Amino acid sequence: MSVLDKIITDKKAEVKFRQSQVSIEQLKEQIGSGGKCRNFYKAVTKPNRRGLNVIAEIKKASPSAGVIRKDFDPVAIAQSYKKCGADALSVLTDEKYFQGKLEYIEQISKAVELPILRKDFIIDKWQVYESRAAGADAILLIAEVLKPSELMDLMITAAELTLTVLLEVHEADSLLAVRSLIGFPKKGYSILGINNRNLTTMQVDLNTTSRLAGLLDNKNELVTESGIETPDDVEKMLSVGVRAVLIGQTLCESDDIEAKFAELFGG
Repeated sequence: MSVLDKIITDKKAEVKFRQSQVSIEQLKEQIGSGGKCRNFYKAVTKPNRRGLNVIAEIKKASPSAGVIRKDFDPVAIAQSYKKCGADALSVLTDEKYFQGKLEYIEQISKAVELPILRKDFIIDKWQVYESRAAGADAILLIAEVLKPSELMDLMITAAELTLTVLLEVHEADSLLAVRSLIGFPKKGYSILGINNRNLTTMQVDLNTTSRLAGLLDNKNELVTESGIETPDDVEKMLSVGVRAVLIGQTLCESDDIEAKFAELFGG
């Protein structure tokens, strides 16, 4: 069983338990008649003087790296990202494998006005409502985990709740199967992410974005994820034509987040 298979198996059990504690009707009540989410789509697709937008990730640990930052203060990290000029935030909420917490989203959203992506393994409509109730503005959906029909159902629910979907792929076959879903069910609620990390082996290859971007006619809604460590990496992604970069480990493991951000993306 691969790491991804194990994560999904455990996630199914976790979701089943959480559903027994809080019903979808209760989540709908928590959401209430609140306004629209903060516009994550606009934040990561807008023109930017850097040439790309930055989704800065708040990440304590991962299966591949272990603990990334021991002195982990999610709100302080988010405030540093805001000061640096990040355009949006990504918050890990998986507890077992990434030491995240859903509560971080609410804490961060009260302190920083940037739109927030909930980074987790979302496999059920219940989790979409849970994400909105927690204060997320966007959710991650992984094409290698979900069937196209499942993706469509989750994307419809997300759009109804004004959540943006970051639809992530790693394999060319997955991209070909789901690229037509960008803009579904309505434009401005979904973007495509190419993950340079193989979630089965946990190996990273920046050429993944280079290869898969060639299969796209429109790169205005394209995000590259994982493996950005140096200014040269940033330049390489710019040359491919991506609109945004999602970066977490390189920033979170740095003793000086603001200096590392400036080194990668400019002051």
